[in-house]
Amino acid sequence: MAIGYACISLGLPGRMKGCILKNATPERLDQVIAANLETLSRMLDYNTDKGVSLFRISSDIIPLGSHPANLNQWWLDHSEELQHLGDKIAQHGLRVSMHPGQYTVLNAIDGDIVDRSIADLEYHARFLDSLGVDARHKIILHVGGRYHDAVAALDRFARNFKRLPAAVQARLVIENDEKFHIAAVLELARTLQIPAVLDVFHHQCYPAPGDHHVLDWLAQCRLTWKPSDGVQKIHYSQQEPGLRPGAHSRTIQLQPFLDFYQQLPQPLDIMLEVKDKDLSALKVIYSLDPQIPRRWVETEWARYKYLVMERSHRHYQAIGKTMNPSLPLDATRFYLMLEEALGHDPQPGQAWNAAQHVWGYFKDVAGEKEKLRWQDMAVGYQRGEVGRAQLKSYLKKLAHKYGRDYLLDSYYFLLD
Repeated sequence: MAIGYACISLGLPGRMKGCILKNATPERLDQVIAANLETLSRMLDYNTDKGVSLFRISSDIIPLGSHPANLNQWWLDHSEELQHLGDKIAQHGLRVSMHPGQYTVLNAIDGDIVDRSIADLEYHARFLDSLGVDARHKIILHVGGRYHDAVAALDRFARNFKRLPAAVQARLVIENDEKFHIAAVLELARTLQIPAVLDVFHHQCYPAPGDHHVLDWLAQCRLTWKPSDGVQKIHYSQQEPGLRPGAHSRTIQLQPFLDFYQQLPQPLDIMLEVKDKDLSALKVIYSLDPQIPRRWVETEWARYKYLVMERSHRHYQAIGKTMNPSLPLDATRFYLMLEEALGHDPQPGQAWNAAQHVWGYFKDVAGEKEKLRWQDMAVGYQRGEVGRAQLKSYLKKLAHKYGRDYLLDSYYFLLD
């Protein structure tokens, strides 16, 4: 069983770079590709260090990867870096995937869109092939649009699938969504002899006809996965309260996930589709593993503690007590308490208390002007003239200036 997340590591500084079309010179593209491959390398190291073995690589890693403007032979120019990445994946037992975006529509009516979609799928397969990873590392795709005729749309997908190179067909997986429920996706997957991914959340929002339990659909999907495809994968997310039906949640609420997980008859690889990315993945992984190293959970508490402090002093104290080395570690209890704490809005007095604690990292190194600036901000905050965001922005600036990595690694400046 592996738990993973998609594309962005919030707990790691740095993001993938892009390149707009007008700036897409061969030299600029080469620079961005090199930087992105280095970022991916750091992401793989981060995931390995944190115990995350499932990861979706951003389609943007090669900017304009399937666009005619990108004439770079990046798979040759960066073959050494790509092989190094593939070696890391193999060495640490990682499983990676890619998920083309909404404009890759294999069943489109417009032939130009189909041609571009095929080119995009070829790009994704080439990237994974360049890593040297086998067919267990997949490309996940939605079936596409219904175009007022679902039967014809499914048939069009099947016809266009035959146009795909074998390298793409070997990696392609299809999943259900709000347009095609899991029963339709399964029928298509069986016809094409490719795996089907059950998106649990989309199934909840757009269920297939009948009264089948989600475990029944999981079992049917499992039959589409051959040994060469690897462990069956599913997608899991939750509804964000207060938003439109189908909106992915900010974070995975732990107890509903555990309730779902405990029903599973056998381990699966579970991709979390959630806005806080690796933070939810770590929450789930650490809660499921009774042998998780204590220091890993303590490190996470250190990254969260100022966020908790500005929301609930009671929770801050209670969670701190659970970190007592003389007590057994209960990661599930820690994360449930953390969720409860982060469910509170920051309170002015408590937010000021947290900011003062953070300021303590600078009071002995800050210059006189910086100290006066902080004093002025303190007065302004008490009067309601300076907001919490301004306080944190100034503290973040100081953290960068004085190299306070402990603060920069925390979630205090990242989450709100």
